[in-house]
Amino acid sequence: MDTQQPIFFISSQDDRTDARAGTLRLPHGEVNTPMFMPVGTAGTVKAMRHRTLHSMGYRLILGNTYHLYLRPGMEVIQSFGGLHGFSSWRHNILTDSGGYQIFSLAPFRKITPEGAQFQSHIDGSRHLLTPEGVVDIQRTIGSDIQMALDVCTGADEGRKTAEDALKTTTDWAIRAKRQWLAARDDGYYGHLFGIIQGNFFSDLRTEAVDRTLNIGFPGVAIGGLSVGETYEQYRDILFHTASQIPPEYPRYVMGIGTPEYILTAIEAGIDMFDCVFPTRAGRNGTLFTTQGRINLKNARWGHDDSPPDPGIDSFGGDHYSLGYLRHLFKAKEILGPMLATEHNLRYMKWLVDESRRAIVEGSFPTFRDSVLQYYPGRNRA
Repeated sequence: MDTQQPIFFISSQDDRTDARAGTLRLPHGEVNTPMFMPVGTAGTVKAMRHRTLHSMGYRLILGNTYHLYLRPGMEVIQSFGGLHGFSSWRHNILTDSGGYQIFSLAPFRKITPEGAQFQSHIDGSRHLLTPEGVVDIQRTIGSDIQMALDVCTGADEGRKTAEDALKTTTDWAIRAKRQWLAARDDGYYGHLFGIIQGNFFSDLRTEAVDRTLNIGFPGVAIGGLSVGETYEQYRDILFHTASQIPPEYPRYVMGIGTPEYILTAIEAGIDMFDCVFPTRAGRNGTLFTTQGRINLKNARWGHDDSPPDPGIDSFGGDHYSLGYLRHLFKAKEILGPMLATEHNLRYMKWLVDESRRAIVEGSFPTFRDSVLQYYPGRNRA
């Protein structure tokens, strides 16, 4: 553990699984765990106002270093005193390092010991992201939690590629921590999390845990999951890796956003998760509910006057029926994606809050099973 004061405190532990409830103390306030972080890639959660996110109870959202660095750029964000002031979000912000975006731009990037060279998806301009530079960018953003630059690999990569990526990720993490400590000495208040890679090789994951813990961070993330693997691969590597992280560390699995993946992560003792999928699914007419998924494009909902989910306040006290929502999507009205996004984020908040309640009450396995009977099976098509 780093020499700074602890930032994570466990309040309850499930006695049948590794699930735990806790509190993360961050510069812009405390956040209860387990938590789902809505993704605001470019400084906004698509189709959502910050006031609405606040009313739902969200106190930590995610931005992306890669996208914000390219647009609007650091000069603009710095002129507003950081992303909090620029976007008028008064709570906590976690920023991804951009490692995943660079991974997804594989034809346009080159990994070197110095950093990641890449070509902008916006205008084709060429850039170099170094571990030190990424720390500085996230400092300018004002990230409450920033992530160290890492090298992510896909599920189909061979061992040699995974070994090389792990070595580079470790070397970059050492450099990132050095830069972060210098920034803290200069008054920066945010925390730096290390990222555990190793692909789907158990021994490399063990090595990655050891290396990351030896460097020392206030918290750690498990990267390189949800990159094309099967659910069985995801579960095996997740449990293998999480079991080796000491309990005092906040644990974050990057890029998971379906109920089955999140509940599996909570069962493994994971505290934090994020994904674009719930908001993207909403914008495309798919709702998450306590009775499974709803596809608003299905004609069966055309005359249905019921709300999407009687068990969830989908729209902050307002009533919009499934029939009306389907009409909005058929008519290509922008209100449709907005309302569906809001509902899905309220569902995700319900999912993690109810998981926390069940952990505290000692009934998490029962709650988990009650949700999983609808995911992935028996969905409302």
